[in-house]
Amino acid sequence: MLDAAIIDQLREVFSKLEKPVVLRVRQSPHSDQIELNDLLMGLTKASDLIRVEQSDVISEAPYFEMVTDGVPNGVSFRGVPGGHEFSSLVLSILYSDGKGKQPDAGIVARIRGLKGPIRLKTYISLTCENCPEVVQSLNLMAILHDDFEHEMVDGGVAQDEVEALGIQGVPSVVSDGKLVHSGKIQLVDLLNKLETTFGKETGEKKSESLGLFDVVVIGGGPAGATAAIYSVRKGLKTAMVAERFGGQLQETKGIENMISVPYTEGVKLAAQLNEHVTSYPVNLFEHRRVSTITGDKVKRILLESGEYLDAAAVVIATGAKWRELGIPGERDYIGQGVAFCAHCDGPFYKDKKVVVVGGGNSGVEAALDLAGIATSVVLLEYGDQLKADSVLINKLKALPNAEIVTNAKSSAVIGDGKKVIGLEYIDRKTDQLKRLEVDGVFVQIGLLPNSQFVKGLLEVNPYGEIVVDPRGRTSLAGVYAAGDVTTIPFKQIVTAMGDGAKVALTAFEDRMRATV
Repeated sequence: MLDAAIIDQLREVFSKLEKPVVLRVRQSPHSDQIELNDLLMGLTKASDLIRVEQSDVISEAPYFEMVTDGVPNGVSFRGVPGGHEFSSLVLSILYSDGKGKQPDAGIVARIRGLKGPIRLKTYISLTCENCPEVVQSLNLMAILHDDFEHEMVDGGVAQDEVEALGIQGVPSVVSDGKLVHSGKIQLVDLLNKLETTFGKETGEKKSESLGLFDVVVIGGGPAGATAAIYSVRKGLKTAMVAERFGGQLQETKGIENMISVPYTEGVKLAAQLNEHVTSYPVNLFEHRRVSTITGDKVKRILLESGEYLDAAAVVIATGAKWRELGIPGERDYIGQGVAFCAHCDGPFYKDKKVVVVGGGNSGVEAALDLAGIATSVVLLEYGDQLKADSVLINKLKALPNAEIVTNAKSSAVIGDGKKVIGLEYIDRKTDQLKRLEVDGVFVQIGLLPNSQFVKGLLEVNPYGEIVVDPRGRTSLAGVYAAGDVTTIPFKQIVTAMGDGAKVALTAFEDRMRATV
């Protein structure tokens, strides 16, 4: 199943292994069992330390678990982890030997502090681009925690379970038959959710200092990475605090407007930024979220984890996130009819009726994707006309199973307790309440600036964007902002990078002139 070129690449990846990792395979009559065996045997060609062991246990679907030091390490896979999940398999092998990108000591302590036993299953689709991050995070936690087990389940080989659980979106994390989480989520939020669900070991919570710095950059996207590089190159002691390095790049597919680079992809660019930043002595604190900033001459950046950093200057480059409708029923049915990724969750709506909310490019593109899967697609737009490019609008209008409704204000997601059955909206011309009988609601209404933690501290505009002057200074001396979280007019990768450089140079200039 693995060709020679991939095996050669894996040899380099697995060259870091120091101890054996055993893949213990159960016997199964399933038609995919041969494919699984071929995949795993291919991995053994990439390293002498990877071994396949056949178990006497019988499984309805293809299944294997990872074994290190003679005992299962808590990670297992049901189904063939191909497609996007192949990276989860590779990383889990590295994690099993303490290799790969590991969290710092603070995050490891929080993971090990979760109250066990924890037994989780994550139902995924092999076409889902958001699933691997969740699977990889939970696999890492299982390896680090002594009483934590995690099983990736390909929904395609567990249809009865998917239907019984009422799963309509992936990834869906389940514990003891109950949904813990569904949809895209970062490690920091996943860890918070697990602490809430299962509890954490009690003890006196102490504030912990992560250090005193000349510059602290908040945010790990293009603007933040550039600001950190420019700051450290000026000889300043620099730290970065990020929920996830790369920011929105991690969800960006093809990039064709990076000048001098005809084509790249978001994940690749994020990895290159990470490599560039970490080639300098930048202190990177990932999987952290800022709660507030205090102080005058020396700013204190307080984190939700209880940790804090002190700095002479702060650069905020936290970007933006997908905006929610904020209507009744929306959060109640996330993963059970409410979705934000047509590519990931679209296959669950084959031959069903769906509605897409949002008439920009992302909304029309989602409607086009879904029209090839669902029986019907209705696109709702709040304004009196769509905001998408005309070429996309014309494509959508040409489809026989697509309908466009303008002047529509979504008011409520309707469900039966298990799944979505409809969406209510108000016709803004007639003020009449209308209802669509649909199986799925896909929300595509743009971005929300990640500026909540500075409201009341810094000036923001009505859209939540941080107001900055032409050099990136905010309303508070010593605090700067760059990229999509600010009032800069164009939200592009290349402008974010330039903005990050600009504010870093401004902060350095202010420092040299002792103006802050």
